[in-house]
Amino acid sequence: MFNKMNYRKISPCGRNDMKYLFTVSLLLFTQFFPVFADQQDTAVRFGLSAAPVTLDPRYATDAVSQRINRLLYQRLVDFDEHYRMVPVLADWRQYSPVHYRFTLRPEGRTFHNGSRLSAGDIQATYASVLDAANVSPHRSTLTNIQYIEVIDDDTVDFHLQREDPLFPGKLVIGILPATLISANHPFHNVPVGSGPLKFVSWENENHLVLERSRDRQLLEFITVQDPTVRVLKLLRGEIDLTQGDLPTELIQWLEKKQDIRVDKARGDTFTYVGFNMRDPVLARLNVRRAIAHALNRDDIIRYVLGGAARRAGGLLTPDHWAGNPDLDGYAYDPERARELLRASGYDRNHPLQMTWKTSNNPLRVRLATVLQYQLRQVGIEIDLRSYDWGTFYGDIKSGNFQIYSLSWVGLKVTDIFRYIFHSSSLPPDGANRGHYRDAAVDALIEKADAATAAEEQAALYRELQRYLHEQLPFIPLWYEDNILARRADITGYTLYPDGNYDGLMKARKAVIGE
Repeated sequence: MFNKMNYRKISPCGRNDMKYLFTVSLLLFTQFFPVFADQQDTAVRFGLSAAPVTLDPRYATDAVSQRINRLLYQRLVDFDEHYRMVPVLADWRQYSPVHYRFTLRPEGRTFHNGSRLSAGDIQATYASVLDAANVSPHRSTLTNIQYIEVIDDDTVDFHLQREDPLFPGKLVIGILPATLISANHPFHNVPVGSGPLKFVSWENENHLVLERSRDRQLLEFITVQDPTVRVLKLLRGEIDLTQGDLPTELIQWLEKKQDIRVDKARGDTFTYVGFNMRDPVLARLNVRRAIAHALNRDDIIRYVLGGAARRAGGLLTPDHWAGNPDLDGYAYDPERARELLRASGYDRNHPLQMTWKTSNNPLRVRLATVLQYQLRQVGIEIDLRSYDWGTFYGDIKSGNFQIYSLSWVGLKVTDIFRYIFHSSSLPPDGANRGHYRDAAVDALIEKADAATAAEEQAALYRELQRYLHEQLPFIPLWYEDNILARRADITGYTLYPDGNYDGLMKARKAVIGE
């Protein structure tokens, strides 16, 4: 079941060892490569820990791709700070429980190739997602659409199969030109949207160049996987800002640098442990509960994440309109974990052995290594394997894992529960990658989807999250804060809870003499 190639096995490493290795590598680098700023350059360079997978919003599921696509493409609907639906490209009106009309606004309707965005482009975009032959991962969230009707260039109607008061919130895919869709244009590496940023070049996967339309400001996305190297490039002026995926020691070190600013904001990126429910061992609830009780999340948040996170009990944050504030995850209780393991037939002489996958991002490897150590204390031996992002994410999407750790970003719509947990959402029709099947979960999702009042839906989704908390098809770990490290001459960048890169719409580099 498991690919033996292209991974590296991880050995436990203590916190003091990590700090020592970081300090030594940094001193060696700065000794032989002096830190200095480059000559004045007006391009704003954004450091990424991973390259985007695709610049086609119909297929993007990884965080970097989704965040960059938000800047390249306009969408019909977005969300405010309270996760409520707000119009972007078009205003909507509900004519019946199954009939929504969207009327395009005058602004934001010019594609980067000069053509005008119309209702036909909206129809073509969503029709291509709904076409099963295209295998879009977003198709399962839109199958309630019966048909799409173009009324005129400014008006498009969506007719549903069943009532859904939250339907507009599902229309968040960036709009593409219909003519290019029909011509099979390679949007994945030559995007054409109508967003605030437009495509310039993508010479290799580690260097993407976009241009801000309103002022022709160049924005370069430079992928540097190693966080220490990324920080050193920041100090040297080779990149101007970087967001997320930095170890605590690096952040604390940067805070002391005169030419660097570190900004922090509360976030809603949901980090979790996923299980393959087809595995006969992990299919046992007591085993999953033992794993949950063995994890000391508070210590990890305090010492590894530097306090830049808060404990999670479910996918949605407690301040989401459908979040469940009563859930806080499983308490750290190693003795209870050992009891559950003994009841499942495992002890010191017969330990539970599992394989755990993670990406080779240094912070993610470090977190997984600490979790590996905590599980060993209760008698669970973890074979920890780290892979490059493409291999790792491919394995997760195909179900090639026992246990893995990953994060969901930008969770706003409650349809995420159908997408992840409904038995009909097995890949490629959804993200039920652990092949979780539970009739009670399916029934709750369908009942919540069918509810006509937002209050009723919220109550059902809270009940669903409580049930998932009990059954543990995944272990909620924490919601991560957003951290930005930038050079002092970069201004105008704002951090958002979902970790998007919308701050680049206003970020600028001060010119010498200003």
